[in-house]
Amino acid sequence: MIRFGILGFGLHAVKRLMPGFALAKNCRVTALSRREIGKARESARQFDIPHAFGSSEELCRSKEVDAIFVTTPNACHAADVLLALSCGKPVLCEKPMAVNADQCRRMVEAAKKAKLLLGVAQVFRFENSTARLRERIAAGEVGKVMFARSEFSFMADPGHPRKWINDPKLAGGGPIADIGVHCIDMLRFVLKDEVVRVTGRGIQDSVSKPQEAAAALILEFERGTIATLMVSFRADYRTPVEFVGDNGVLRAEDALNVEHPITLSLRRGGNIVDSETLTNQLAYARQVDSFASALEGGPHFPAPGEQGWQNQVILDAAYKSLKSGKAEPVKKVI
Repeated sequence: MIRFGILGFGLHAVKRLMPGFALAKNCRVTALSRREIGKARESARQFDIPHAFGSSEELCRSKEVDAIFVTTPNACHAADVLLALSCGKPVLCEKPMAVNADQCRRMVEAAKKAKLLLGVAQVFRFENSTARLRERIAAGEVGKVMFARSEFSFMADPGHPRKWINDPKLAGGGPIADIGVHCIDMLRFVLKDEVVRVTGRGIQDSVSKPQEAAAALILEFERGTIATLMVSFRADYRTPVEFVGDNGVLRAEDALNVEHPITLSLRRGGNIVDSETLTNQLAYARQVDSFASALEGGPHFPAPGEQGWQNQVILDAAYKSLKSGKAEPVKKVI
């Protein structure tokens, strides 16, 4: 049984992580940290967590913790991960892994030097819907994938509980970084292919400036697939996904959702020829159980730090494209 400490226990921990840990079989949360010790103790009481700390270092040095789950604002990830590694703790870090690729490189190198596992919490790799998309594409059900589409939106107005989400110093970007990274990772994972170029366009508003409020990206993959990605902080929650091949179309209206059943449909000639309904309710539990299993000598963790680093290289190229107005190349780091 792996004992996790959650570093930066906030909205995400309350809404997603703790319900996931409640369903996990091979791990549990034994400690947490928040910047204010009073709030840390309050959260610990609420979720029956034995230990509460007011500093990251206290948590990382605790003998009651086997692994650290970093859930602080994006700009804090690099420092928090490096701290945990220096304390001898393996780390699962929330996405995006950092705010630039150089930070990710340093995190990956530090983990290798310390011989500790570093993972990135790309939770959609643990969904049933993502797994089935990957299996069915690999089985050739749509033939050669010509293009793909992934969209992700949710409302992030000034009243959003994650107050830092519209602060460029903490967020490191708008919806491209926050949710676009999910789409990018999902597309790479499902297609088993790598992005070689990215072109981006974004729009700002009075709330988002200087970050984007919404954006569209074109991702060019090594084997020829062209993917479009659209993200927004100004629309209701939605995550449609579609893969169009020369022998069919595989799609789902809300493929990345973890709260409601998802129907994958295969279309040919404009007609639905096959469909299946799946649930992703165990995705967060599978993510932490998989990390715990890897620590105990089980199968490798499906989202190691190198994957988060590659995603960040793509994010960096996307933001460069927003400024240059040109297609920007993507360097392979894995």
